Formats: sequence, C-alpha cells, structure tokens
Amino acid sequence: MTELQTSRLKLRPARPSDLAALHAVLSDGQAMRFWSTPPHQHIETTSAWLRDMISAPPATSHDFVVEHRGVVIGKAGFYQLPEIGFILHPDYWGQGLAREALQAVIASVFATYPIPQIIADVDPRNAGSLAVLTRLGFMETGRAERTLLVGDTWCDSIYLGLSRPQP
Repeated sequence: MTELQTSRLKLRPARPSDLAALHAVLSDGQAMRFWSTPPHQHIETTSAWLRDMISAPPATSHDFVVEHRGVVIGKAGFYQLPEIGFILHPDYWGQGLAREALQAVIASVFATYPIPQIIADVDPRNAGSLAVLTRLGFMETGRAERTLLVGDTWCDSIYLGLSRPQP
C-alpha cells in the first residue's frame, strides 16, 4: 500500500511503532464516544487492534494512519471494504483534517479497487461525522435501531453511501 499526501497530512500504512499514539486516540473517551467499541482501557487492547490493522489483507483493506506535522493523530480508510471508517484525536477536531484525510482515501480506494460504492455506518448522535460525510457527497440510504451493543449501551445506525464517480 502506498502513502498518500495532502496539503497538511501524510496517510501511510500502520506500523508497530504507532502503538502509543494510537492508544492515545483509542483510549480517549471523547474520541471513542461513537466508535464500535468502548475506549481501550489497556494498551494490550490497542496492540491487538493495531496488529489486526497491520495484518489486514490488502484485497479487503485500504486503511491508513493519519499523521499531521509528523504526529500520528488517528486513522482513516477501509479496514473491511467497502465500509469507510475514521477517527482522530479530539485535539485535532474542527480543523478540516478528517475531511482532508477522507478525500484522499476515497480518491485512492476508487482508483485502486473496482467497488461501485463506499458505505458508512454512523451513530445518529455523531453529528460531526455525519456532517463530514455529507460534505463529501455521502447520501443516507437507511436507518436502523439497536444495531450495535457498545459496552452496555445499544446504538442506532444511519447508513450512508457514496457511489463511484462517473467518468
């Protein structure tokens, strides 16, 4: 997998040395509020997550660590195609960095894989992620209740899709 460069970000494959920086994101309660798992209490949980990210087969994964000014601030991409996922440390929210990272990975995935559409599953309470995805052209395709049990809380889903651009 190649690196992607934007005006402010470098997106690159994950490596074992990213553990501490990714644990800072994945253990943060605010960052993980709408994620599919509770915040990581132990670095071993993040280590297993990182190993899975590194070893994910390229045929089904197109996932990147996001660096800003040389600091790992999160991840963006596709752990399991065609579903997009992203998370940034809250210190980097509100600066357009998630949108910038997603623009790069969306262009890259459509250039690399013959998928007709990208999908996203977003908690309806996650207004920030919904706004970013909507600005990128994602359209709502459906809703469902009680789709994911995170800790002891049931979460609902808004499903979104982004079709491959027409030539």
